[in-house]
Amino acid sequence: MPTNTSVVTGFILVGFSRLTSLQGLLFSFFLTVYLLTVAGNLLIVVLVSADAALWTPMYFFLRNLSTLEIGYTSVTVPLLLHHLLTSQHRIPRSGCALQMFFLLFGATECCLLAAMAYNRYAAICQPLRYPLLLSQRTCLCLAGSAWACGALVGLGHTSFVFSLPFCGRKAIPHFLCEIQAVLQLVCGNTSLNELQIILAAALLILCPFGLILGSYGHIMATIFQIPSAAGRLKAFSTCSSHLVVVSLFYGTAIFIYIRPKASYDPASDPLVSLFYAVVTPILNPIIYSLRNADVKAALKRLIQKSKSPTLFCLLLRNRKYLGWRINFTSRQADN
Repeated sequence: MPTNTSVVTGFILVGFSRLTSLQGLLFSFFLTVYLLTVAGNLLIVVLVSADAALWTPMYFFLRNLSTLEIGYTSVTVPLLLHHLLTSQHRIPRSGCALQMFFLLFGATECCLLAAMAYNRYAAICQPLRYPLLLSQRTCLCLAGSAWACGALVGLGHTSFVFSLPFCGRKAIPHFLCEIQAVLQLVCGNTSLNELQIILAAALLILCPFGLILGSYGHIMATIFQIPSAAGRLKAFSTCSSHLVVVSLFYGTAIFIYIRPKASYDPASDPLVSLFYAVVTPILNPIIYSLRNADVKAALKRLIQKSKSPTLFCLLLRNRKYLGWRINFTSRQADN
């Protein structure tokens, strides 16, 4: 009934409230993960912005991805920490809608990962045309489209879900306002609404995923044509980090969004969401930096430069490069 929508002015995020004996341990764990996530991704943003050796399309997209992960984590973990610390699990309706809006920026990550796969395809399969295929204009268009897609998806789905009537129930069986969990509280038959959400999710998740698979199909075909084993290994190693991130992100995203509401499991689904909302963002800087010689070299140069001027002064000195400048050389295209 439409009148029921005015009754529910806020929700209760059940989250980990049942684990009363573990509240302190969970708070310490999530606080540590959050601080490391923000620090790691912020470091990538600073390095890519300040070091000329990283002004390439791949690192341009990586900077966008790290920026997204900082925001993505910041709309979920601080609230979770507040709930664990105070045992107050209420979230206002507007706050729940805002959190859902930003969570749906996962569509942006889908597009950014597809753009990074296209970059690998251009660098390995079309090295002579690389500057043309990944021009500065193209990179800006791809990144801008990814952010615009996330904003449109978030606005569309959020306004759609919160225009539906709620039945007065307030307890969301989750630690965040994930769209499938909120749908559990909607009145009446929502099968048509679920179908629309699934179709939209399938389009926004599977289409970029298909582009990634196509890119790597061409990449693998090119790699197998390299005569030396060392050459094949070197070419494949440039893709391994991206493949790991794609596997982690798409595996959980497909499980969460491309299925009907009836299959929602309040016991296991929050654990899966915990993986893509909290764990994956901290893995990105680790995956992209530990085995990346360019990132480690840039970090060493940044530390050496920051011994004299402060980091703030260093960034000011490079402020004209904090935006969108991208350089192309044959060496950088192979990074």
